[in-house]
Amino acid sequence: AGLLKPRAATMLVSALRAKFPALPIHVHTHDTASTGVASMLAAAEAGADVVDVCTDAMAGLTSQPAIGAVLNSIKGSETLDNPMNLKEILKLNTYWEQARALYSPYESGIKAGSADVYIHEMPGGQYTNLKFQAFANGLGEEWDNIKESYATANQCLGDIVKVTPSSKVVGDMAQFLVANKIPDEKTLLEQAESLSFPTSVVEYFQGYLGQPVGGFPEPLRAKVLRGKGIIEGRPGCTLPPVDFKQLRAELQEKHRGRRDVSHKDALSSAMYPKVFDEYVISRDIMGPVSLLPTKAFLKGLEIDEEIEVKARRGSSASIKLKAVGELLPNGKREVFFEVNGIPRVVDILDLKVLENENKKGGMSAVRERADPMDLGSVGAPMAGEVVDILVKDGAEIKAGEALVVISAMKMETTVSAPCNGKLKHIAVGKGDSCTAGDLLCAIEP
Repeated sequence: AGLLKPRAATMLVSALRAKFPALPIHVHTHDTASTGVASMLAAAEAGADVVDVCTDAMAGLTSQPAIGAVLNSIKGSETLDNPMNLKEILKLNTYWEQARALYSPYESGIKAGSADVYIHEMPGGQYTNLKFQAFANGLGEEWDNIKESYATANQCLGDIVKVTPSSKVVGDMAQFLVANKIPDEKTLLEQAESLSFPTSVVEYFQGYLGQPVGGFPEPLRAKVLRGKGIIEGRPGCTLPPVDFKQLRAELQEKHRGRRDVSHKDALSSAMYPKVFDEYVISRDIMGPVSLLPTKAFLKGLEIDEEIEVKARRGSSASIKLKAVGELLPNGKREVFFEVNGIPRVVDILDLKVLENENKKGGMSAVRERADPMDLGSVGAPMAGEVVDILVKDGAEIKAGEALVVISAMKMETTVSAPCNGKLKHIAVGKGDSCTAGDLLCAIEP
């Protein structure tokens, strides 16, 4: 996150060096507050063997400190001067400046150093992702509140070490607090038993990520879990053994015709089964998109723009976009292009139209809204897509029972019943889009 200040770097590295004279010390930090160069210099002077830096074109802010600044700062030093050739290093900048321009839509938006990182403690790599996620979830205008809530979420979770995947738990919790207008830990504790927390938060409290230093915060843990099972100790110790040959055979059958499943695929599926299945299906539909030039992949082609795609050695295809047709009633457009001079036409679903309709409320404008005064009226806690419905009309429901699973930008939330009763109405279907407050289910207490 870039929390390591110069004086702290001196204290930390000096203490480590005094205790372990022969131990290699390697220091890594980000530069969100613009103190990274000073911190790396302090660490080096205190005895660090390696400090991490970044080529100038990609350095600073949520990245690492600039190598040019560090090398010039130690030039002439009797103890720290480095023989690296700065002129040769800077030649890399031309390439990385051009590469960075291609990915500019995914920048964090930070224009200058931001010392509020010392308050919210958000890792540099997560800053960009979380901001993009917040905008996609309809919380873009709440970004400043999300940063403040990140600090609140961190304290509620026990002031944990924030690195993937624990940082995601804090980020999900921060968005959850903002979406539900929960300003502080006291309010969270008062409402916790009636809230549907993100899946990542529930699994954190169950012990899926291990045991945090100092243990889990109570009584929040008990109010979030509501009797769910917990894991004591390191989760990996209690995992059942996996028969990778059997798993590979099952995957081969499951994805027959899509992919020749390898041993590495089986390992991927064992760790991330849902993500692996989504990847295989996407790859089967889209083809090997890694062959496309970066700009074409990220931004698409302009009319009459032509690219060359090299499939393998000695084999390539020339692709030219000729025209894009009008929007059809089924939401598709005809796309006209040439492959090696031969005309082709394909029907493509216009996802941008669907996205715009979602943002305008076009896909959910006619949905029923949950009644906040009715305990059995279960509303969506956030905008997202309904990925699973776990109950059926007419079922007898117990308080805390899982009803619906909503997903938004990799953040899943299982919505639970706030009370006992009979399920009289399910207002959504699997695959539906919804906004915060849309009615999901109605329970008759």
